[in-house]
Amino acid sequence: MNNSFSLEGKVIIVTGGTGILGNAFINGIVEAGGIVGILGRNKQIADERAEAINAKGGKAIALIADALDEAALLQAKTHILDKYGRIDGLVNGAGGNMPAGVIQPDEDIFKINIDGMKKVLDVNLWGTILPTQVFGEAIAQTGKGSIVNISSMNSKQAVTKVLGYNMGKAAVDCYTEWFAVELANRYGDAIRMNALAPGFFLTEQNRNLLTTPDGGYTSRGESVIRKTPFKRFGHPDELIGALVWLLSDASAFVTGSMICVDGGFSIFSGV
Repeated sequence: MNNSFSLEGKVIIVTGGTGILGNAFINGIVEAGGIVGILGRNKQIADERAEAINAKGGKAIALIADALDEAALLQAKTHILDKYGRIDGLVNGAGGNMPAGVIQPDEDIFKINIDGMKKVLDVNLWGTILPTQVFGEAIAQTGKGSIVNISSMNSKQAVTKVLGYNMGKAAVDCYTEWFAVELANRYGDAIRMNALAPGFFLTEQNRNLLTTPDGGYTSRGESVIRKTPFKRFGHPDELIGALVWLLSDASAFVTGSMICVDGGFSIFSGV
């Protein structure tokens, strides 16, 4: 029987492939039969992850580029096309927050760090759009494919302190919906774009904000747990099922959607 969830033979790029969530993404794609391009700025980690996958019989290639560097992205596209001849999918996993995009409770909200906010907005929004421009063009030439953007719980509701990240992910949602419609207008059902919206998962960027050195929760971490019906943080591997579904033919009639993998955070009022 045909397995519509399989990614067998599909060549899929993962930006942010050197991060914690990116590691789950690349391994999940390989487990589903896909060939993965691990794109990130950290050459050592990209090389190590590609070597580990290839040593186990999978297929992976390290692609060193910043998601905001169009010239480097074009070089990466040439590199993977030279090796595999096609690109079938893209996961826009690059993004995140940085201190310059944070407003602390004791700071004046009328004196926010505008440059810092712009930097966080850029990495999340343009760090999604630029790779789509580069690799999406190759997907169009292949004739069929799927693009998955990474949204967030921050995109639909206010999460204190992280204004830059809130704005960036809200913009990603707008882009996802708009571009999905335009892809359909031009390519029919051949090329789709959706968003995966993780709840709260521990990464290097947020670990110190949410947990204490002894493994407990900070006050902010406790607030997140109270708002999450499952009463825990997510594990990166719990994103794999939804991601593979969105990349595969099993979701052939799905486009412009945001799939929440959040332990119920997005639906719970807190009461």
